[in-house]
Amino acid sequence: MTLETWWLYLGAVVLISCTPGPNVLYVTTRSIRFGLGPAFIGVAGCLTALVLMLTGSVAGLSAVLLALPGAFDVLKIAGAAYLVYLGIQVWREPVAEEAPPPSAGASGATLYRDGFLVGISNPKLLVFAAAFFPQFIDPARAWGPQFALMVATFLGVELLFYSIYALTGRKLADRLMHGLWRRWLNRASGAVFMGFGVALLRFKP
Repeated sequence: MTLETWWLYLGAVVLISCTPGPNVLYVTTRSIRFGLGPAFIGVAGCLTALVLMLTGSVAGLSAVLLALPGAFDVLKIAGAAYLVYLGIQVWREPVAEEAPPPSAGASGATLYRDGFLVGISNPKLLVFAAAFFPQFIDPARAWGPQFALMVATFLGVELLFYSIYALTGRKLADRLMHGLWRRWLNRASGAVFMGFGVALLRFKP
């Protein structure tokens, strides 16, 4: 991969990553609810899932899923169901009159697990990566280093935007953590998670 190609790839990844999705919503809501430290535990789960999804795509899992529509449908339904479930949980989170301490209410294992499940719940990323990566691969060069660079770049950009959204959420936490604001935040976030789940069910490769 030439430097010029990498710059094109970086620009494309920035455009993709700056658009909020389930991962960004999860990180932002955890930052508002629990604080920056717990939010970044969730980020670690999201990034772990992203590495597995990108690696699986390049390794040919996307081709298998496309060849076996039943397998894709199982993953799609499971992922959509989890996002809808998470949306219901967020919608129903209790609203306190006073904001609880930032670290109260969630363990690191739970935050990591939920971040991973949100990240892994979208199998269309497998298909997307299989279509997106080859546009920037130079077939005359070894594909391994190119793939490693592309995955590292993708992860770095994702981490940057997760951090931006987490910091923004934390800045707004005092206003959004209790009372009417919190109730509306819970309902809006829950509705968006459920919307992502429904959209995932409608996706066709």
